[in-house]
Amino acid sequence: MRSELGPGFDDFVETLQKASPVSIRLNPKKSRLLYSDPIPWTRYGRYLTERPVFTLDPALHAGAYYVQEASSMLLEQAFVQSTDLTKPLRVLDLCAAPGGKSTHILSLINSDSLLVSNEVIRSRTSVLSENIQKWGYPNVVVTGNDPENFNRLEGYFDVIVVDAPCSGEGLFRKDPDAMTEWSIDNVQLCSQRQRRILSDVLPALKENGILIYSTCTYNDQENERNLIWLSQEKAFEFIPLSIDPAWGVETIQKENAIGYRCYPHRVKGEGFFISVLQKTTSSKELRFKSKRRFTYAPKKIIERLNEWILHPDQFDFIQQENLLITIPVLLCEDVQLIQERLNIVTKGTAVAEVKHDKLIPEHAFALSIHLNEEHFQKINLTLDQALMYLRKETFARDEERRGFALVKYQENSLGWVNLLGNRFNNLYPSSWRIRMAVK
Repeated sequence: MRSELGPGFDDFVETLQKASPVSIRLNPKKSRLLYSDPIPWTRYGRYLTERPVFTLDPALHAGAYYVQEASSMLLEQAFVQSTDLTKPLRVLDLCAAPGGKSTHILSLINSDSLLVSNEVIRSRTSVLSENIQKWGYPNVVVTGNDPENFNRLEGYFDVIVVDAPCSGEGLFRKDPDAMTEWSIDNVQLCSQRQRRILSDVLPALKENGILIYSTCTYNDQENERNLIWLSQEKAFEFIPLSIDPAWGVETIQKENAIGYRCYPHRVKGEGFFISVLQKTTSSKELRFKSKRRFTYAPKKIIERLNEWILHPDQFDFIQQENLLITIPVLLCEDVQLIQERLNIVTKGTAVAEVKHDKLIPEHAFALSIHLNEEHFQKINLTLDQALMYLRKETFARDEERRGFALVKYQENSLGWVNLLGNRFNNLYPSSWRIRMAVK
């Protein structure tokens, strides 16, 4: 690093002793939060002057924003400058947990596009699925697959994002464990693993498709050298980005490789590297007709659900045992194809569970951007009540209403309760409940 940074090395070391900047990214379909300190390379990113206790903010649990490191939001420039976001796109976020880049992508692509949000480490798919559900968009499938499994979708994706597992040098300030785990051997191991991941997944990228490669590390073995290898062995060309010099992002050029690096003493954020490439080799594009069709919900149930959802003509209602799921009509065939070839964790938006002649609303649907709130009873909570709800506790209510009701805090939906007269059942998912005590 001293050799790389020269006179700037002392500033770099000094910055690592300071607190990390605090930043969030707003959900454009939900957020009514007002912040005046924007992150310049993204429409939705904001800096905060101090770090609040995010766990005790109901807006976070409602999916109104996502807590994300500012440098990684440079992903937006990679998308905006390399793809036509007005067209329907098939996008794969390969190493997606916990969901920062996937939720960002959903805010960028249009509603006719499909995101496949994948996590290689199966134990992390639950937190990925939770964050995707909180974001509330229906045009996404969460999968848990190894990169090589995507060979079953040869030439399918317009864009593949590989935020590769790395040695984490850019996280030393935020994560002390990253520093203690660092070694030259680990850097070499990470570089080899990154090449293997890329080799396994690239057949799924169509000809002229876009690859966005990023890491949260500085060394050239995991960044520039991997990119040079990629362009030589796999036939990719680099797409240069227009980067405002005022941002402090450094443009890296080594041989034919072009990338962009964030240093914490030059950018208000952590260490990050990103590069955009275009596939130049021909690739067989998958032509498909799905062999197995989804089981659609009965007509009587669909008629009831049509009142629950905004623009019901844009969605198909799928029945999976007792679970009712809504998927955009234009994406149904794609989701069927993916389900045939990959391990799916969640798809679309879970709407309700069928229990005898009753429809019990699903928590994911309370957070959906397509929920028709006017159809449901609503309960507006105070902050104390909202936190009790999020801890899956109950509290007394002086009313006699009955039935399912949507729980809200400051215009954000938090979930459902079942009103039983002067008491209620709290339907917040047990695995999601907050366990932090309120001081």
